[in-house]
Amino acid sequence: MKFSTKEDVEAPLAAVFSAVSDFELFEKAALRRGAQVLRSDQFTRPQAGMGWQVQFTYRGKARRVAVQLEDFECPNRLRFLGGSAALDGEVVIDLVSLGPRRTRMSVEFEVKPRTIATRLFLQSMRLAKARLTRRFRLRVNDFARAIETRIHREPMI
Repeated sequence: MKFSTKEDVEAPLAAVFSAVSDFELFEKAALRRGAQVLRSDQFTRPQAGMGWQVQFTYRGKARRVAVQLEDFECPNRLRFLGGSAALDGEVVIDLVSLGPRRTRMSVEFEVKPRTIATRLFLQSMRLAKARLTRRFRLRVNDFARAIETRIHREPMI
């Protein structure tokens, strides 16, 4: 199952890339939501090969997901691959400068089943794809607006 959307962000390309590659912020957000996040690499700066082991509870069951940053093309592209016992996933974030203060952010999210049970679960989700797509687009839009707010609050040097 694949979801994709595009959002225009009123901020320079470098600032948007900095926000979408602020992995510490995302780790803290996951911890606040009750997940356990462990880094599986020793890198001190963002780069391809970074990885995380994430454990969380979903629908009453403990889930484990391994996520790895496969592509880190500053300032245009991030590509993550993730997987668990039940499914594989990919997230691609592409950024294109539309001007000195405007950036287009394209986000694609795809999950593929590994088991029959997951295949059936994703098949049932296809019935709600319109609603799920709407929620996905809303979350990406909220993230874009949060980037704008954070960028515009910071003092210009």
